[in-house]
Amino acid sequence: MSGLMIVHLGVAFLLLLLGWSIRHKKAYWLISGFNNRSDTEQQQLIQNGYPQKTGSWLLLTGMGLLILLPLSFTSFPYAFEVQFGFLLIFTLSGSIYLSKYELPAKRKRSYIIYSILFVIIVGFVLTLFLIGEKKSEFILKKTSFEITGMSGDEWSYSDITEVNLLNEMPTVTSKLNGFGTERVAKGSFKVEGYNRSILFIHKDGSTQVLHIEVDGKNIFINGENTEETKAWYKQLQSVTYK
Repeated sequence: MSGLMIVHLGVAFLLLLLGWSIRHKKAYWLISGFNNRSDTEQQQLIQNGYPQKTGSWLLLTGMGLLILLPLSFTSFPYAFEVQFGFLLIFTLSGSIYLSKYELPAKRKRSYIIYSILFVIIVGFVLTLFLIGEKKSEFILKKTSFEITGMSGDEWSYSDITEVNLLNEMPTVTSKLNGFGTERVAKGSFKVEGYNRSILFIHKDGSTQVLHIEVDGKNIFINGENTEETKAWYKQLQSVTYK
């Protein structure tokens, strides 16, 4: 079982435990900010059904994650994105839904705040996903080469110290500052044998990978297929080792 599945299961069971404790054991103190309310406000919230609904929503979220877990054992390429998207949207929309059970004086403000947060957070995550999934272009210029997209930059040919065509991507040991899913790895990662590196890897693309050591940095990039990656390698060699 992968680490991602263990985290998935852990989050699901934690939500179920919290939901059960709040809904059936009346552990309302587990709800953020509930204990900071006055006794009068707490009683009003209980009468409105706010803590009970919060517990039910956590239970539904946990059950939803368990239902989606089998996707991880299939060949469906967007399993992680569906699971994460469900958790994100269900959690944020739940906050909007629960605002209707708030105290009348705070109900409208809560609804507006959570609605704005929903738009900002979902918009940001969706934008990040789309940028991360977009194919990086490898462009050779007169005195430099450029890799476009997330974490992309331009490097001079004169700063290149090594160019290799690898049969497979070396083992990635950890993510430092990048975008990583089951299909894409972009940004700064630690790579076995190369330490900190910049990756532009689409895992459903070419198994062969172009490695470039430039200006003290290790760059790994692959094309959509082996032919494209080989073509980049030959083109870069032709302008680097004249």
